[in-house]
Amino acid sequence: MKSANASIMPDFSKRSEDLELMDEFDKQPEKEFRQNLRELEVLNRHLGGHKITLDGIERAAKKEKHLSIMDIGFGGGDTLRAIAGWMKRKKVIGALCGVDYNPVMTSYAKDHSRGYENIEYITADVFDASVDEHRADIISCSLFCHHFPHARLVRLVKRMNELANKAIVINDLHRHWFAYYSIKMLTKLFSKTYIVKHDGPLSVARALTKSEWEQVLNEAGVTNYSITWRWAFRWLIVIHK
Repeated sequence: MKSANASIMPDFSKRSEDLELMDEFDKQPEKEFRQNLRELEVLNRHLGGHKITLDGIERAAKKEKHLSIMDIGFGGGDTLRAIAGWMKRKKVIGALCGVDYNPVMTSYAKDHSRGYENIEYITADVFDASVDEHRADIISCSLFCHHFPHARLVRLVKRMNELANKAIVINDLHRHWFAYYSIKMLTKLFSKTYIVKHDGPLSVARALTKSEWEQVLNEAGVTNYSITWRWAFRWLIVIHK
């Protein structure tokens, strides 16, 4: 199978099945992972990724002032820190919980979340039964879903639906040639780690189109949802229970 980073043009009519280096975390040096997380936070901040998630949470929250939120696949924890800031500005009271299966993520997120007393980080697979006790009003995930092949993504949506009391907010990439080559050039110029240079374009190649998302949601038995295209080449999906 050709890599999405090969010299030939990828086939954007279908999702790439190539694995990202982040999905093989046990094979990568921790220092590279930490640099990867720093750069992803910069990209999220400057390309509007955090704002997309916050817009979705605000839509899902419906002006409630008491909320619990679980972020799945929290990475470096920057999304949860952005949510904590939003809660403070909006005077929303509640607990935040992050779930990620990579212990390096947990260590990094804790190191960078000192002073955020309402954030708890858990190292676990989202499908583990131990996660059930942390179910929340809103389940969020950002740049996480494209890591999953179709059947497992359907299962993930079902799992999030089990864990959510009120709503699910998904922020993920839109597979498109312009997004692919833009991030390929951007990471080549500015990234200091081979992980971002490899995974950035591949993340776009693994991402879903709107029709593919609709198929996943329908197979997961979800009916009350909205899908909104957002700059820069993102989908905001809000599911109400």
